[in-house]
Amino acid sequence: MKKQLTNGEATFDSILPEYGKKKLLMYADSFRDLANTFTDIQQQEKAEVIAEDRQEYLWKRRLLENRDLMAEHLNEVAQIMTQVAEESCRFIHMGDRKIKQLSHAMKEAGILMKEVFLLEKEDGHREVNLVMRAAKGTGPEVEEVGNFLSVFLNMRFMPVRTSPVFVGKEWGSYQYVEEPRFHVLTGVAKAVKETESISGDNYSFMEVREGGLAAVLSDGMGSGEKACRDSEFVVDFVEKFLEVGFSKETAVQMINGALIAGGESQNMSTLDICQMDLYTGVCEFIKIGSAPSYIKRENLIEQVSARNLPLGVFYEMDMEVTRRRLVDGDYIIMLSDGILDALSQGIGEEMLPEILGRINLKNPSEIASHILNFCLGQSKGKVRDDMTVMVIGIWDEN
Repeated sequence: MKKQLTNGEATFDSILPEYGKKKLLMYADSFRDLANTFTDIQQQEKAEVIAEDRQEYLWKRRLLENRDLMAEHLNEVAQIMTQVAEESCRFIHMGDRKIKQLSHAMKEAGILMKEVFLLEKEDGHREVNLVMRAAKGTGPEVEEVGNFLSVFLNMRFMPVRTSPVFVGKEWGSYQYVEEPRFHVLTGVAKAVKETESISGDNYSFMEVREGGLAAVLSDGMGSGEKACRDSEFVVDFVEKFLEVGFSKETAVQMINGALIAGGESQNMSTLDICQMDLYTGVCEFIKIGSAPSYIKRENLIEQVSARNLPLGVFYEMDMEVTRRRLVDGDYIIMLSDGILDALSQGIGEEMLPEILGRINLKNPSEIASHILNFCLGQSKGKVRDDMTVMVIGIWDEN
């Protein structure tokens, strides 16, 4: 890896070696060419689709739609490869004295350090890469090293989420990233439809790269095992797509295409995604056929909603991203339709913002339970539909 030191710091350069960068860009171009091939075929065949028979026409239309979807997916993969290839950072010179001090402190804690690199990414976040191993007879924790780095660099660092718990006995590379400004607590409360043994709602909280959190909620149409399988399918695939680097929009489009391809065997499902950047506090919502979500800032309540149909209805979806910047003490509340159905049997769902504004609890789990119990009270304890409440509380470390 090339270093070009200038006044104690290195200029921006690719993280990948030049050969690896060119290879990734070559693969990206190949995927784009393949996507263009699908597009060219589509343009030719669209002109040839003749409505001789309605069933035949529908099958041809579905084939064309699936090819469109494949072209979009290939372009998205090409874009991810290009981003990785062009990712750059700045090497920051730490100084021999500071490195020796860090090495000495770690050695006293039973950690032997061979190399250390301090990097600054294009987004301004810093990262430390260490080559180290545990001394004989010791079992230091990887997180403990992050504490050393935080003290010596005057900035809080934490190990990446894929790190092991302990430093190994053999030399290995360990990565630490700047700790996000915000941290979160989450809570969930659920109730299963009284005639069923399993909920048709599924949810997930997941880390998205470093410093990112995604909350996902899906409500399968109907209830019981079939609805549970459908919503579980949606949540699992959202997790997989976001994990490998696909955008939220592409993940939604790909899942929608899979549901449509499943035909009558695949029921419709709602999808509610809330993704947060814990470095900046920016939160993004995508809602597909789902109930409104709410942002609670003390007694003020903002409703986030979208009027569109669930997944698996139409190939072309009405999808938009709603962005909000959160501050210390904010809460995000996500609901399934069963909550609104229970309220409609009492004071009415339009009263929900006022109810949320009156809540003075701080713990997200307690807030979720409070909302669920209130709604159950409105329906006199009857659960006519699966009910799920997800609450995320955000706090500023500074």
